[in-house]
This record gives sequence, C-alpha cells and structure tokens, in this order.
Amino acid sequence: MRILLWHVHGSWTTAFVQGCHEYLLPLVPDRGPDGRGRARTWEWPQSAIEVTREEARDARVDAVVLQRPVELERSAREWLGDRRVPTIYVEHNAPQGRIAEMRHPAADRDDVTVVHVTHFNDLFWDCGSTRTRVIEHGIVDPGYRYTGGTPRAAVVINEAGRRARVTGTDLLDRFAGDGVPIDLFGMDAEALGGVDDVPQHRLHDEMARRRVYLHPIRWTSLGLSLIEAMHLGMPVVALATTEAPEAVPAAAGVLSTSVERLADAARGFLADADRAREAGVAAREAALQRFGLQRFLEDWDDLLEEVAA
Repeated sequence: MRILLWHVHGSWTTAFVQGCHEYLLPLVPDRGPDGRGRARTWEWPQSAIEVTREEARDARVDAVVLQRPVELERSAREWLGDRRVPTIYVEHNAPQGRIAEMRHPAADRDDVTVVHVTHFNDLFWDCGSTRTRVIEHGIVDPGYRYTGGTPRAAVVINEAGRRARVTGTDLLDRFAGDGVPIDLFGMDAEALGGVDDVPQHRLHDEMARRRVYLHPIRWTSLGLSLIEAMHLGMPVVALATTEAPEAVPAAAGVLSTSVERLADAARGFLADADRAREAGVAAREAALQRFGLQRFLEDWDDLLEEVAA
C-alpha cells in the first residue's frame, strides 16, 4: 500500500515506517510543520519517500494517516484534492480540559477511524459514533545497552519549558533537592541546563549510561522515551499517571504519585547498581513482550487492510 502521513511524531513514525508499505511524507520548502519530510535525527528506510504537494496530487494513495486537527480540517484536502481516501486519525495525546468537554476533533465521523495509542486515551476521549481502535506503541529495539555507570537519573522531555506541568518539568527541582541528580535530554532542554535534541542512537547511548530512568510526566498518553528506556534495560521510576501503571510492571521499577516515594526509590537505585541492573532486565523483558515492533506492525497491517477493503 501507499500511505500518506505527515512527519509529526518522530519516534512513533520511526516504528510505523518500518512496515512493508511505501510511506509518502509531505515536504514543503522550509520543512515546517506542514511538511517536514523525512526525519533528520532518526534512521528511516528508503520506503519513506518525500513528496511535494504537486507530486502528492498525482500519486496513488491507498490510505492517509492523520495526526493533528489541522490535517483533518484542511491539510489532507490540500494535498489530496477531492479524492476520497480511507482515512485514519492517530491520537497520540491524552485529552486536555474538563472530562465532560473532552470531545475529539474527529468525533461523529463515518469516514474516519480513530486509533488511540493507549487504552487510557480510548477511555478518556469522547469520539461519539466514530469507530475507534487501540494500537499500542511499538518501537525499533535499540538493544540492551545499559551500563548504569553514571549514578544519575536520565530524564527525556521535549519542550520541557513550554510544556511545564504537563510533563512534570516543575518536579525536576524537587527531585534534585531530594538528592536525585538529573541529566535532562530533549528538544529545547538546553534552556533548562540539559542537552538539546540529539540523534536517536546517541541519545540511547547517553540514557543507558545513567543508573536510572526518571519519568516525571503528569499527563501524556505514554512517553515513548519511557518504552525506549525499558528496551535499553534501564530501571524505571515514574509517576503513576495515565497509562504508565499498565506499562511498567512492579519488577521493573517504582511507580507512585508521591514525589517523596519516587525520590526515595531513585536514590535507592543510584546507591545499589546490582538492584538497578536487575530491575532494568525485568523492564526490558516486559517492553519486548508488550511493545515489540512486529506486534505493532501486524496490528497496523490488519487495520490498513480493513479500512482499504
């Protein structure tokens, strides 16, 4: 199949384009949000092909995968014209606002299938009569890389300053004050004393050198950085919010809504390298079983065949 999708979420797309299809990626001259083209910090196969608006209008497209309201409202029409193409909307985010007002932008549509990346999202978003499906994350296995030789906690947050309380950025000083030294990575992290966006393979190496992975996220679906950390073999200390309690088994680390308990758990891993390594092995085993790439791609193939039928 030939699938048109925008490069919105780099880590998720990295897994998605590993399938057996051709992936058409909109490209605009400035590589802005309306057409970033291929990734520059992830490795994608040659089947991920950049297309201009003119090329997309003439191309055979068997399905379109949307990920933002703007794509639902205008972008798909601008790039595909008036063609009716099987349409899937991937919802990466947990809804914001009062629960009675958590209405999905694709609600009550008979021409769209909404795919949630977590069961939490499916539970909280109101999609009305629109058909929904849950396809949990899968990632390209980076391999077991854990060394844990640096007794510090790795944190990965993109746009940590802007996203603030949503991503628990405000909690980092509390953890540091409770004796948990932190190294922050991610897009725009430098403004907060961290390390800005780096190529994925280098980020994985840097994460795996740290003794523990700290996930202070309050309200997102399920951070792919958390799943990547588990694949790397890192022990996890995370807020017990949204989908995290379902994703991280007890043997893999500690989850809680108490910052004090999490800080205590992180200090424990920092002080006991053997215990940290043991929890990291359990984290990797759980991640491979639940978030393996092959399961992810098979789930997507099933849905793509269904909507294109």
